[in-house]
Amino acid sequence: MSILSIILGVIMIVGGVFCMFTPFATFLSAGFMIAIMLFMYGIFGVVRFFQKEAGALELISSILAIIVGVIAIVRPGGALVIDGFVLNMVSAWLLVKGLINIIISIQARNEIKGWGWGVAIGVLSIVAGVLSFLHPTITALTVGILMGLVFVENGIDMIVLGTTLRAIDR
Repeated sequence: MSILSIILGVIMIVGGVFCMFTPFATFLSAGFMIAIMLFMYGIFGVVRFFQKEAGALELISSILAIIVGVIAIVRPGGALVIDGFVLNMVSAWLLVKGLINIIISIQARNEIKGWGWGVAIGVLSIVAGVLSFLHPTITALTVGILMGLVFVENGIDMIVLGTTLRAIDR
């Protein structure tokens, strides 16, 4: 599973960097791109849960990611109401993911040396989620940058997880 984690991490970082450097193109094709990234993240999280490598909080985040991904695949451009719903779901996902990062990092503070980074990333995700709820128009215009940052962060998390699992297995 550690190799899969590293591969997914690299894919998420590449996708995140692409989103950040092409935010307008990302917005125009956001439904499809976000759907793929969130769906992959969610499936991986569910698999990790059933392999007993993740807890219930990560399962909740993963299921939310799958739901947002499926909504975006089914209705990527659609009506403004659907687009607004997807933006709100992404905002909610950022909040939940940030909270989960904080909780997991604090719980792991005795086992993981750099646990404070997880808390910091969690706080940033919560701030991004709150800002996304307060300013949906700005969120729609900057979705590439916001999601790019989250995907890069999650990609780094996945790589660190994969390398940590490899080190533990040895």
